Amino acid sequence: MNTIKKTIFAVSILTSSLALAAPAANDVSISIDAKKPGPVINKNIYGQFAEHLGTGIYEGMWVGPESPIPNTKGWRNDVIGALKNMHVPLVRWPGGCFADEYHWRDGIGARESRPVKMNTNWGNVEERNAVGTHEFFDLADLLGADTYVNGNLGSGTAQEMADWMEYLTGDGKSTLAELRRKNGHDKPFKVTFFGVGNEAWGCGGNMTVQHYTSLFNQYSSFLKAPKDYMPKIIATGGHDDDTTWTDYLTKNIHGQWNMRFDGISFHYYTLPTGVWEKKGAATGFKEEEWISTLKNTLRMESLINNNVAKMEKNDPKNTVAFNIDEWGTWYDVEPGTNAGFLYQQNSLRDALVAALNFNIFHAHAERVKMTNIAQMVNVLQAMILTEKDKMLLTPTYYAFQMYVPFQNATFLPLTIKNNPTYSLGKNSIPEVSASAARALDGKLYLSLVNTNPNKEVEVSVDVAGENIKTLTGRVLTAKAMDAHNTFANPLAVQPAAFNAVADKGKLKLKIPAKSVIVVAVE
Repeated sequence: MNTIKKTIFAVSILTSSLALAAPAANDVSISIDAKKPGPVINKNIYGQFAEHLGTGIYEGMWVGPESPIPNTKGWRNDVIGALKNMHVPLVRWPGGCFADEYHWRDGIGARESRPVKMNTNWGNVEERNAVGTHEFFDLADLLGADTYVNGNLGSGTAQEMADWMEYLTGDGKSTLAELRRKNGHDKPFKVTFFGVGNEAWGCGGNMTVQHYTSLFNQYSSFLKAPKDYMPKIIATGGHDDDTTWTDYLTKNIHGQWNMRFDGISFHYYTLPTGVWEKKGAATGFKEEEWISTLKNTLRMESLINNNVAKMEKNDPKNTVAFNIDEWGTWYDVEPGTNAGFLYQQNSLRDALVAALNFNIFHAHAERVKMTNIAQMVNVLQAMILTEKDKMLLTPTYYAFQMYVPFQNATFLPLTIKNNPTYSLGKNSIPEVSASAARALDGKLYLSLVNTNPNKEVEVSVDVAGENIKTLTGRVLTAKAMDAHNTFANPLAVQPAAFNAVADKGKLKLKIPAKSVIVVAVE
């Protein structure tokens, strides 16, 4: 613990020792135009994803009411408390690939009577359906979060999906609404989003976009709910460089007579190598994989641009949102773990990946209304890792927590001049990434990322028409590129204070190497 305190103190000293001299002509400069507010950054851009996968739900979050691990309605109190402190706005469930093999009736009624299935997508382990509809909405209630339910298009039927919608949202005396009441929930559930399938081009059925569109038109025609409980309907879209799905869907679904079509999903995962067969390690990597990972995650900018270009052409009134409902880093699984559980460590590099994506999402807030990082606990780029009754917070968790002020904030345009390039071998990326917004508390917030792992960068900040006095917030950094928290040392990577006072309205900051900063500018 003494070592941790010394490290935090050293980081605090480093980040608060700021030069206040006037910026030189070749310094990096950030100018924020606070008088030209842009779109609202939807809080659901910071959405989460919980799939029936490995220990992502069972053990990691759900332990059951009889567990000696302190819980509420079966959900771990320590995990729920940490997620609430992160202000989780939205949770997507039950999948993922699992969604298109999930039959909702298996997850209602007495838990001891629910059927046991095999999770053929993820590890071929028993799925006892202990977490079903009611348990998921208990989780959402505990978190105060919106909900995103994925319906089974791949192996289900239109009738099954329509029945689930009625069970969820029926407010009359229908048999399904009465069954929900019998199972303990009198009023309809509040479903914010409902997805018609998942990855129909792959694990959701290996469909062509034409076939999926026909099925979407059919299934969604029967997704009916009372006006006050009707969710937004999301179509499964494309992934990576493929814009075919976005183009075809917006041409052939939009405007159908009685259907809701509110958004298209999109999936993109960041791999250090870009090769699925050998993705790269979560820790112990060299600088070559540091920069390749960050370069690959910055592709999100062009992927959004390419898809939004199709949407602007086919949906000029901006009625359909572009939702990146699976994103994050995907590494080779940790040695000695079940390959189907997708368990990986989470390092400082992952925090930078998250922050770089946040800044990109903010810039596209007019179309990007929701994203869901994969995933919340113990799977891929997780917020939390657990081991029996132990729990730790990852660097990605802290990135999400630091960016909370951007939820429902108003985007503010900024320009970065003289932004240096960080290069290694054949890879080059901008050294500084930034985003600004006016938060609900009235303050102006600025986020900064230094992608260079070797040196700090000096940045001058100016807010047009305003006299900057102070800058207060937090910085996340560490000595090693792969610094991470372990159960033996759970506080190795965590934020430290970052403060500065301006000189005559001008502010010049030294941004530490490989760091994420979020500050209030006043």
